[in-house]
Amino acid sequence: MADLGLIGLAVMGQNLVLNFNDRGYSVAVYNRTASVTAEFLRSNRERSGLHGAESMAGFIRLLDRPRKIILMVKAGEPVDAVLAELLPLLSPGDVVMDGGNSLFEDTVRRVAELEAEGILYMGSGISGGEEGARKGPSIMPGGNRKAWPLMETMLKAIAAKTADGGPCCEWLGPGGAGHYVKMVHNGIEYGDMQIICEAYHLMKSLLGLSNEEMSRAFGGWNRGELDSYLIDITASILAFKDPAGRGLLDDILDTAGQKGTGKWTVMSALEQGQPVTMISEAVFARALSALKDERLAAFGKLAAGKLAAGTPAGEPPVDTEARLAHLEKAVLAAKIVSYAQGFMLLRDASARYGWDLDFGGIARLWEGGCIIRSRFLTRITAAYRSEPGLKNLLLDGYFSKTLKDCLPSWRHITAAAVYAGIPLPAMTSALSFYDGYRSAWLPANLLQAQRDYFGAHTYERVDRPRGEFFHTDWQVKG
Repeated sequence: MADLGLIGLAVMGQNLVLNFNDRGYSVAVYNRTASVTAEFLRSNRERSGLHGAESMAGFIRLLDRPRKIILMVKAGEPVDAVLAELLPLLSPGDVVMDGGNSLFEDTVRRVAELEAEGILYMGSGISGGEEGARKGPSIMPGGNRKAWPLMETMLKAIAAKTADGGPCCEWLGPGGAGHYVKMVHNGIEYGDMQIICEAYHLMKSLLGLSNEEMSRAFGGWNRGELDSYLIDITASILAFKDPAGRGLLDDILDTAGQKGTGKWTVMSALEQGQPVTMISEAVFARALSALKDERLAAFGKLAAGKLAAGTPAGEPPVDTEARLAHLEKAVLAAKIVSYAQGFMLLRDASARYGWDLDFGGIARLWEGGCIIRSRFLTRITAAYRSEPGLKNLLLDGYFSKTLKDCLPSWRHITAAAVYAGIPLPAMTSALSFYDGYRSAWLPANLLQAQRDYFGAHTYERVDRPRGEFFHTDWQVKG
């Protein structure tokens, strides 16, 4: 009898199976296409403890009780289809864990539906890509709390480890908490990637650096505060050459795809009224990149000569090394805002849905295995450990000081990019958010007056207590 079963043998599923097996667990596998199961078992025939079945019923018979099953199938209707086939074969007390990128609201529904049938359902975000699944991912479990004791040991065994040896896996909360945290992780990932792409754009188009020079620059950044998986792989990508000796990056079409988690993050932010502006711009930047044909047409009609120096009139020129130093600080500052906005969203969701999330613990889960793993995250863990009630990362001593130190370089880079006609949607929106968040006054009083003028939406007054609302007939003077 197998210790657990896994349904869905795409690359992530296969690598998770091998990870479990490396830790001494026997695993039963099932894939809708039986030939995939057969090929996987054939390729790993030297391993003991791997079992396969050609039918769902046969798969269930291979599992020890209470059965523990992990789903690695496409989010949405495919998950519901597998559950519909699986449910009649299960018994009360069995555990089903969705390890895909499901929408958290779907997970909330499934937890309730399966609990009514006596089945313990979990929604668990898993980050780290193919390599993480094989060597140790970051795992973000939530759902039915009764399932956790049955899955905890196995999940922690395969998870990545932090610098002090702790597993990057810990219970997050009920309902859709696990998938919500993974969704925000992916939103921050969108922001991180866009910031890096904008830095690459500036290096290439403003500074005229070669791929090799850019690779060295990113490699240097990776030895400082920006040390992270995404910076590291960017340096490697820029250094990679095809068999002809040409940089492969130059042959990749400039249109980006997305699978939905970034969009879900933005939709949730809008629903919750949280100003997650930088992540939103990162999502829209991908959408804009996809308009390749329109951009080419617009280039022919709208393009104007760029100012290669990228320096406003009257300002002295800045050499390449100095500008790279400014850019490094701008990237760090924008990155701080991206994480701060992500944790703002988590904080609001935790209160809204009653999850009682541990924000320092979440940052710790992301310290290893996941796509956004970085030295940076230990700072976030420390911030929430020292002040659990911290309302915003920007108010933490380290982050507030770092942003203050980076601000002149941040402004320099965004001004130079605007002057040169290079779009920086993430960096500039992050700067605008920072300036807005620390403003004691914003022009929303005029906005409220406008709303009251055309829609009688009322307004509050600075000379009256909060919560008192007033309306004016604006077309009658006095």
